[in-house]
Amino acid sequence: MASLIQDRLTTDQDLLQMQEGTLMRKVRSKSWKKPRYFRLQNDGMTVWHARQARGSEKPTFSISDVETVRKGHDSELLRSLADEFPLEQGFTIVFHGRRPNLDLIANSVEEAQNWMRGLQLLVDLVTSMDQKERLDQWLSDLFQRGDKNQDGRMTFEEVRRLLRLMNVEMDQEYAFGLFQEADMSNSGTLEGEEFVYFYQALTKRTEVHEMFEQFSDDGQKLTLLEFVDFLREEQKERERASDLALELIDRYEPSESGKLRHVLSLDGFLSYLCSKDGDIFNPACLPIYQDMTQPLTHYFINSSHNTYLVGDQLCGQSSVEGYIRALKRGCRCVEVDVWDGPNGEPIVYHGHTLTSRILFKDVVATVKQYAFQASEYPLILSLENHCTWEQQLTMVRHLTEILDDQLLSSTLDGLLPTQLPSPEQLKGKILVKGKKLGTLEDDLEDEEEVTEPQLERQQGTELPLESPSEPVTLELSRLNKDKKKVVMCPLFCPPICCHIVAQASNINLGSLLLLEQKSRSVLCPALSDLVVYLKSVSFRSFTHSKENYHFYEISSFSETKAKSLVKEAGNEFVQHNAWQLSRVYPSGLRTDSSNYNPQELWNVGCQMVAMNMQTAGLEMDICDGLFRQNSGCGYVLKPDFLRDIQSSFNPEKPLSPFKAQTLLVQVISGQQLPKVNNTKERSIVDPLVRVEIYGIRPDTTCQETNYVENNGFNPYWGQTLCFRVLVPELAMLRFVVQDYDWKSRNDFIGQYTLPWTCMKQGYRHIHLLSKDGISIHPASIFVYICIREMEEPQPGESEF
Repeated sequence: MASLIQDRLTTDQDLLQMQEGTLMRKVRSKSWKKPRYFRLQNDGMTVWHARQARGSEKPTFSISDVETVRKGHDSELLRSLADEFPLEQGFTIVFHGRRPNLDLIANSVEEAQNWMRGLQLLVDLVTSMDQKERLDQWLSDLFQRGDKNQDGRMTFEEVRRLLRLMNVEMDQEYAFGLFQEADMSNSGTLEGEEFVYFYQALTKRTEVHEMFEQFSDDGQKLTLLEFVDFLREEQKERERASDLALELIDRYEPSESGKLRHVLSLDGFLSYLCSKDGDIFNPACLPIYQDMTQPLTHYFINSSHNTYLVGDQLCGQSSVEGYIRALKRGCRCVEVDVWDGPNGEPIVYHGHTLTSRILFKDVVATVKQYAFQASEYPLILSLENHCTWEQQLTMVRHLTEILDDQLLSSTLDGLLPTQLPSPEQLKGKILVKGKKLGTLEDDLEDEEEVTEPQLERQQGTELPLESPSEPVTLELSRLNKDKKKVVMCPLFCPPICCHIVAQASNINLGSLLLLEQKSRSVLCPALSDLVVYLKSVSFRSFTHSKENYHFYEISSFSETKAKSLVKEAGNEFVQHNAWQLSRVYPSGLRTDSSNYNPQELWNVGCQMVAMNMQTAGLEMDICDGLFRQNSGCGYVLKPDFLRDIQSSFNPEKPLSPFKAQTLLVQVISGQQLPKVNNTKERSIVDPLVRVEIYGIRPDTTCQETNYVENNGFNPYWGQTLCFRVLVPELAMLRFVVQDYDWKSRNDFIGQYTLPWTCMKQGYRHIHLLSKDGISIHPASIFVYICIREMEEPQPGESEF
């Protein structure tokens, strides 16, 4: 039962040092720094901690929970302590999902390097494991948990305890029989390979065995022709079944003789069913498979609300970590609320609340570092600008200097476009969304008139902020509502300067002084110029937008306003979103950072449906599910009826020619479901499966199986659920496993959410995710999926 990790534990010097243990400081804030003794356990997969060496140890984290390890220089918290500790002695452990980072300070640079190298080595080993290696490692972990006295062997009492930890309640006599069969050495205990044999007997998949015998003529193997028939008829692989059969046999058949004879054994068949090729998510939808050359308006765009927050909207922490997490999960629109800060530096926080503050320049630097790690397609910075003129100029300086050539500051070819560019054309570019003076047409006209020195002054690089007696350069390219050019003073200059400017420009002095009084809310032209394709405009009505706005202008809607428009004018909303971008944001009443269901806004084609990504739950499951496709790049092409400016589609009243479909889901069995409460050793789950569909209102529904009593290890349901869906192109499926509780609400065990259009038919495994969207391997459910086209209703028949 040796694993890759076990082999390295005895040879790698960093891992050996980590197993001895190290006293370090655990840091939670500038004022909370406590000494803790950290030690890598002998399993190589868990790190425990104690208040002191040889103290009572507690589990801290599992290596499988770790995403990466960062240097001290890359930690927001550790950088704030740079005057107390050398940054080289600090490092940060970053976990998957929403778990807070763990910041540690070692007593020497060498100790920090030991842990950083060792942890990253273990993370890389876990990440690179294939299916069999992951199962071996999981078995090794199980053995370590069951071997209570750590003597390398398990008694029957230890096995009984392990069964409870594994979520299975089994007849004692039957369990002892399996134990005796596995104890081939007759020692009264199970060692390495004997435990593997016991586990294999315990996990024998009766339902898969029966399936295998159904499709195999001799019950011993699937011939090539039999396997081709299975792939074609049951798995709906159709014309590619023949070529695929040979590939799968070569990939999953464990015996070399089987591969040579092109046959699949029961073990090979089970390996295929449990693999990515047997997954419910269509592998063809995993890479970039959609047309990425259409205008931005034609895509759903993965978007974040108040991205800087990692907690609630009133007192939560603001952190660059919010941007890192959003960007690493494929988010393509992040929000930045900017306010005047001390020392002339703009800050980011949720204004008029008690949320903490971070520097705008740190946010921009973080965006620069992580913008294109998960996706090469364009990133949108949604700027909420509340700054005075001076600090707006500082914002411009940070954006242009830090982002450099990544920042899009003019149209792609210098010409006036007739539609928004595509994600493909904007690869590697960061776009600013915000308020803008005038129009894009004005900008392109003015570029031909403005000289180079004037451009530099507009960008704020030469403005004499401390010397009002120097000549003032005026920005003369802005138009008022009467289409006449007006002067805007870029400085907070004394009244005498205004007299000079007024006389020179033949402008009423009172008007200019009024402008100076309002200067704290005036938009700086240099910042305005950075807004190219995404000018924010207020929404009044769909008619007003059509008659007055341009395709490069974007309106934002509160969830309340957007939902009312869906009900009142669904078709107009669809047509509006076919030519102009819309951003929807959560209600201000959601102070707990809860989310709304994005589905009903996607139903009318809203592109940027912004979510509080720090909050897990149903709504984020649906969002993650939609953007799981297309390589997780953050852009998903909308259905054709949401891209047509003359579309007749209304999600509230869907009519033909949409092809309704019937979905049959046979929920067969479950495998290694985790315990809901690991602290209660004797507690066994009573699992049931809910299948939920989210789409247009008539399609949104759910059904569930009965619960299986006291078995989370290998429950069997064998129940079929049936759904009728009118607009499958918009439907999302969510499979949820719950622990039945007759006293209160059922407890969540795991879920998996995916688009209808990415679902494979046939016998499929659904590999479950945690509340945070993290794999809880090896937990899964086994289902059979069948989709049937529904006949068109005859004339005079109701669509419903």
